[in-house]
Amino acid sequence: MTLAPGFIDALRASSAASPFNQWSGFEVVSCGEGTAELAMAWKAEATQHVGFLHAGVVGALIDTVCGYAAATRAGPVLTSHYSVNFMVPAVGTRFRAVGRVVRAGKRQIFTAAELYAEKDGTERLVATGEALLMPVAG
Repeated sequence: MTLAPGFIDALRASSAASPFNQWSGFEVVSCGEGTAELAMAWKAEATQHVGFLHAGVVGALIDTVCGYAAATRAGPVLTSHYSVNFMVPAVGTRFRAVGRVVRAGKRQIFTAAELYAEKDGTERLVATGEALLMPVAG
C-alpha cells in the first residue's frame, strides 16, 4: 500500500481538529507506510508536581503516534488498548514520539512506539509503549 498524496496533510488536519492535541502542542512531523512521528515542545502546564512531563501526556503521545501509524495502513482507527513503560523521568525541551505498525490485520492493528526527550542537544529514550487499534468506519 502506498500512502495517498497529501496523507500527512490529513493527519495534520486531524491533529489540529483535536482540542487536546492543540493544547498539548502535538506536531505531526512525518509519516510513511506504517510509521508516524510526532513532536511536542516542553510546556510547564503538561507537568506533574515534581516537574516531569505528566504520565498522562506521555501516554497520550504514545497512543497518538501509534494511532497515526495505524491510520497509514487502515484509515480511521480507534484504540482498544495501550500500555506504556516509563524508563526515566520525561524531562527535556522537546519530545519526539516514533510509532510503527508491528502487524496489521483486518480487525486489529498492533503497534509500538518510543518516546525520546531532547535536552542539551542530546536525545534520551524515556518511554516505550504498545497500542492495539481497530479500524472504524470513517
